[in-house]
Amino acid sequence: MHTRVGIVGAGPAGLLLARLLHLAGIDCVVLESRDREYVQQRQRAGILEQGTVDVLREIGAGARLDREGMPHEGIELLFGGRGHRIDLTDLTGGRRVWIYAQTEVVKDLIALHLADGPPLLFEAEVHAVTDLDRPVIHYTHAGRAQVLACDYVVGCDGFHGVVRHSIPAGAARVHERAFPYSWMGILAEAPPLHHELVYAHTERGFALASMRSPSVSRLYLQVPNGTEPWADDEIWAELDRRLGTSEHWPNRGPITAKSVLPMRASVTEPMRFGQVFLAGDAAHIVPPTGAKGLNLAVADVVTLGRAFASGSAELLDAYSDTCLRRVWRAEHFSNLMTSMLHLAPGQSSFETRLQVSWLEYVVGSRAAGVSLAENYTGLG
Repeated sequence: MHTRVGIVGAGPAGLLLARLLHLAGIDCVVLESRDREYVQQRQRAGILEQGTVDVLREIGAGARLDREGMPHEGIELLFGGRGHRIDLTDLTGGRRVWIYAQTEVVKDLIALHLADGPPLLFEAEVHAVTDLDRPVIHYTHAGRAQVLACDYVVGCDGFHGVVRHSIPAGAARVHERAFPYSWMGILAEAPPLHHELVYAHTERGFALASMRSPSVSRLYLQVPNGTEPWADDEIWAELDRRLGTSEHWPNRGPITAKSVLPMRASVTEPMRFGQVFLAGDAAHIVPPTGAKGLNLAVADVVTLGRAFASGSAELLDAYSDTCLRRVWRAEHFSNLMTSMLHLAPGQSSFETRLQVSWLEYVVGSRAAGVSLAENYTGLG
């Protein structure tokens, strides 16, 4: 088999790239190691930037998002026992974000793909990518070992994916940071605490109140690294302590999912090796505080899709540098948000007061508010 572009990974990055290529008349194949049900249930990001929403609409994947997505024009920073609203729309001249889960984006893209799209093979386990200048994907599908010769390969299969690990040792430079805390995340069948997201800095640690729908809450607690998920009652009690939520949650509802997410940052440079490209988590990881992961992946594949569609070798050659400028901006913002809101182990009272001073400046200065809002809603 041969294809112009072999795409490894059917998450939002791989599926979106395939759609962009299909609309441009470019031959491609998508290989995904998991089955469709698993892919459509992976819990990931839930905040879409304006640019991401615009792209989904342009490719025909915006109908359900427009019906069910929840546009947000602000966020709340909670510290010192008081909430302070950041008006994103006012501070950015009209931009906003949308609450629409990555699971739903993936469902929409898969439905489009299967109705009118290039080959999409689930349960196709990729074992290796060889010869980066004339790449060949080696995989197993339906019990048979197969190969796919490609003009180009795009790795959208994540940080631990095969494509990233097919890059020769020493060819890439990896910049990493591990944070000394994790997030415990839950989904609960309970009305959200607030109609907008609440980011809380407290003496007990960080908390985030988000949502997936008007009846489903997505909530996070800062916990020490290595923590196992707590019992439900313990989770609700700590959310009450950090968010003061008891009066807002008369009916807490059942917790339907919980997990612990280590906090880390990583950037692989460059993002191209011969005719092999990395996109999304295969190239970079951001701490989730800035809500950038999914949106960066979308920006990567939009850049790459436009380069392929143009037929310009110059644009393909510029892919890595173009994306990395945005990636490092997002890494900086995400690290700032994380450092401003979380308590490090053994943090001194001096460091905590510096954080509070920083937060007071953000909510008290229009210039600081504009900077946060522009980065949060997505830079052009």
